[in-house]
Amino acid sequence: MSGFLALLLVGLVVTGYAMLRHFNDNIKQVNISGLLGHQPANLHPKAENIVLIGSDTRLGAGMNGQYGTGLTTDQSDTLMVIHIPADRKWAEVMSIPRDSYVNIPSCKMGDGQMSAPTQFKINEAFAIGNLDGNHTALGAACTIKTVEQDTGIYVNHFVVVNFLGFKNMVAALNGVQECNPVAFTDPSSGIVLSAGYHWLDPTQALAYVRARYGLGDGSDLERIVRQQAFMESLIHRAKSELYNPLAIYRFLDAATSSLTIDSQLGGVTGLYDLEQSLHNVPPDKIAFFTLPNYPRADVVPSDTANVLWSQPEDSQIFASFRADVPASPSLFGTTARPRAAAIGRPGKFGVLPAKIPARTATQNICVS
Repeated sequence: MSGFLALLLVGLVVTGYAMLRHFNDNIKQVNISGLLGHQPANLHPKAENIVLIGSDTRLGAGMNGQYGTGLTTDQSDTLMVIHIPADRKWAEVMSIPRDSYVNIPSCKMGDGQMSAPTQFKINEAFAIGNLDGNHTALGAACTIKTVEQDTGIYVNHFVVVNFLGFKNMVAALNGVQECNPVAFTDPSSGIVLSAGYHWLDPTQALAYVRARYGLGDGSDLERIVRQQAFMESLIHRAKSELYNPLAIYRFLDAATSSLTIDSQLGGVTGLYDLEQSLHNVPPDKIAFFTLPNYPRADVVPSDTANVLWSQPEDSQIFASFRADVPASPSLFGTTARPRAAAIGRPGKFGVLPAKIPARTATQNICVS
């Protein structure tokens, strides 16, 4: 998923500079700096943390309520924090389960009022900002405030991708191949897939990355792994079409049209510059992991839907992001540790988990 920013502009060398203005106009750019309030200290200004939000938008044109009905606001279906270090020699993608039960601060809502601080699943933050209509900027701001407050990680930028844009990206490439380790049946869409590799059309692809029930254990945690793997397949498919100008144009047109980003990121030019800075990062130095968690039912038996973050592992992971060192040192073959100041223990060094469940961009989820 960290390659997502790169794949957006992977075809610019083919389509040419003349297309920059068109793609830049496609992207919705917003300034949310006035909505974030007090932010954590930015300890490593040359490093970047980018929040990536998958917007479960069911009210827009072309959706027709086919992915859920009865909703009057956008939802956050996917939440990731991409860490890009100052030296640009590696990268990490931390997926935060949408059912994480967290503290959500007061946020500005679509009606101009401020919400009351609350405790709920983290995807509610995006919905709070979107109350009283579709207000992606307010939803992103509330999500970032929540992430920053609960992790202490300074967020430099955000990218929101909506459902319809995802379908159009797959359509532009005439489908994408996926691999599911086990058989998949989705009653809501009628899709039935055997275990193994399949070529998915846009509707099937969207159903696959959204599905929770009928595949694996039905949890959001397994869906996160599938989403990460599918986005890598999408990147690979886009790169395979580099010498097909029409396909690349349609892909980039769909991709940029699906985006809302912060204006400080710099539009298409900023995304391109970011891709260039990551150009030499090898796939085996890009790690994906899900924030360690456990069922909230262990604490509140009646809550069988949500999860809590595991401690002290998660605080140590957050400290690594703040200190600009890998949270997955065993995966990268390094013993780097965050400085003590990052975890509030002057004179001591933080000890990260010996190993967190993670994989690199070179590892196939169908191969154990």
